[in-house]
Amino acid sequence: MKIVLAYSGGLDTSVLLSWIKEKYNAEMIAFCANIGQEEELKGLDKKARKTGASKLYIDDLQEEFARDFIFPMIQAGAVYEGQYFLGTSIARPLIAKRMIDIARAEKADAIAHGATGKGNDQVRFELTAAAVAPDLQVIAPWRDASFRAQFPGRAEMIQYCESKGIPVQATAKKPYSSDRNLMHISFEAGILEDPWMDAFAPSNKDMFKLSAAPEDAPDRPEFVTLDFEQGNCVAVNGKPLSPLGVMKTLNELGGKHGVGRVDMVENRFVGMKSRGVYETPGGAILHFAHRQIESLTMDREVMHLRDSLIPRYAELVYYGFWFSPERFALQALVTESQKNITGTVRVKLYKGNIMVAGRKSPVSLYNPQIATMEADPTKAYDQGDATGFIRLNALRLKVAAKVQGKT
Repeated sequence: MKIVLAYSGGLDTSVLLSWIKEKYNAEMIAFCANIGQEEELKGLDKKARKTGASKLYIDDLQEEFARDFIFPMIQAGAVYEGQYFLGTSIARPLIAKRMIDIARAEKADAIAHGATGKGNDQVRFELTAAAVAPDLQVIAPWRDASFRAQFPGRAEMIQYCESKGIPVQATAKKPYSSDRNLMHISFEAGILEDPWMDAFAPSNKDMFKLSAAPEDAPDRPEFVTLDFEQGNCVAVNGKPLSPLGVMKTLNELGGKHGVGRVDMVENRFVGMKSRGVYETPGGAILHFAHRQIESLTMDREVMHLRDSLIPRYAELVYYGFWFSPERFALQALVTESQKNITGTVRVKLYKGNIMVAGRKSPVSLYNPQIATMEADPTKAYDQGDATGFIRLNALRLKVAAKVQGKT
């Protein structure tokens, strides 16, 4: 049997690699996706082979991640439950897709992941596999009772590695878990399981990696311009950039000014609530600026239709249905809605805030001559016409009031 494992080189995936190999008597192929986590990848190949892998793939997927996953999601305006920018959620289908590509190339029988049986990631990995490669077996050790019995805690994992000669550096467990990529970094579990605990208190300052605390951010605001073409940001401060370049630049600018921090209690797909803390500096700026250019260039009814679908689109990403027919259908509508979303937005970053400081577009639908409170030189709008407009819209309300005895 040949199995492709999502591998990071840490304690958990090192144990998984060895345990799966032993249980299934399998050839193990390790896969590490570089999606902007900035973890140390040097020496990973040697470590994977010493742990029992026959081969290690390390793929830089950052540009694809930004171009084909983050940017389409930004165009859709997707935010889960009004707060979460979906940084972890949007990364999982890309990782799973690449694992499947490797499994096909290697003629593997299965893919394996280290997601727990309580979280969302297991669903995201496996729904992607179901949609893209339904014939591939998926191995999820954390849902295997024998695995959980053997490794009830970190101490047992460390002991296992020592007995097998697996090269892992055992360190004291952090009081929370974290996951980083180009879009964000997330923190959960441990001390964060108490929703009353203030994650942004000065005592937790060292937890954050991408952003300064707003209190420590510069005392002077910074102005940033973003140029959009058909709903995608193509330049920052006048400098043309690829999607990856946009994300890196905005992460740096946003992080400096402490923007994009979120602390929320969210509803997991598996049925429980969980508390998550997120840093999304670049994504927050991009989402905000994209909305501003849409306000200038998008037709009202198109905007309201698209906005009505934002919760549904966000759920599809969060739940793991990126490769579902309904997400493709929604994306087609989103793409159509973005054809005229072109122009420039200027934002002001200051002490954790993102504020609009100007918008302009060659295809702006805003006409100051029509909107003015002064006399309209174009005579495009006759204020007297509003009388009939209001009368017609009021008709059903008047009828209902009379019938229901409200007069």
